[in-house]
Amino acid sequence: MKCLVPVKRVIDFNVKIRIKSDGSGVETEHVKMSMNPFDEIALEEAVGLQEANVIKEIIAVSIGPKAAQETLRAALARGADRAILIETDDVLEPLNIAKILKVMVEQEKPDLVILGKQAIDDDCNQTGQMLAGLLGWSQGTFISKLKINLTQNQIEVTREVDSGLEMLTLTLPAVVTADLRLNEPRYISLPNVMRAKSKPLEIKSLSAFGLTLKTHSQIVQIELVPPRKGGIKVESVNILLDKLHDEAKII
Repeated sequence: MKCLVPVKRVIDFNVKIRIKSDGSGVETEHVKMSMNPFDEIALEEAVGLQEANVIKEIIAVSIGPKAAQETLRAALARGADRAILIETDDVLEPLNIAKILKVMVEQEKPDLVILGKQAIDDDCNQTGQMLAGLLGWSQGTFISKLKINLTQNQIEVTREVDSGLEMLTLTLPAVVTADLRLNEPRYISLPNVMRAKSKPLEIKSLSAFGLTLKTHSQIVQIELVPPRKGGIKVESVNILLDKLHDEAKII
């Protein structure tokens, strides 16, 4: 079976975010970028399934600027067989990303799409669900465990939900989104980095897809969250209740 793994180029999670002076967004110039951590988990799961001879081919795809080639090379070093960059400098919403990925699925015809449950830059947590809806495929979101049964053309997933864990059986083809506890991505070895340079990386122009993509939202202003005031210790429960009532006014 074939697996498609979308990966996103985001600001590295170790970097302290800085807002632009005009409040229109966050600074990305001269800032360390890396693969979205949830997408790393999705890719690691695909590689593990390939090592178990369940998946035959892994295709990494990214939608973004020319610099996203670096992210795709990292995906190739992690175990993807080939990569595709859909090049655009536009900042796209989840619905538009899902529409582009739908075209990629129709072209590549994978049996399974694994992607991170959300990106750490916008935290939208929408693309996987929208892609499954557009394709009319089964979906399993926030999964912490995945098992594939090829003889019955099904996959079994364990989902992390508010009430605990939920087990589902899905019919292939399917879209699943990876949660933190699905696995722990391995470190990239130097030999794999060198091998990745010879793996195919195809670049496509977004305009070649012939899609009409509309903008449904607009960022008006981005501001830092005001710093929280330090807490205090009180001598008794009665004093605590008085402060919650008189000062905080929450009871």
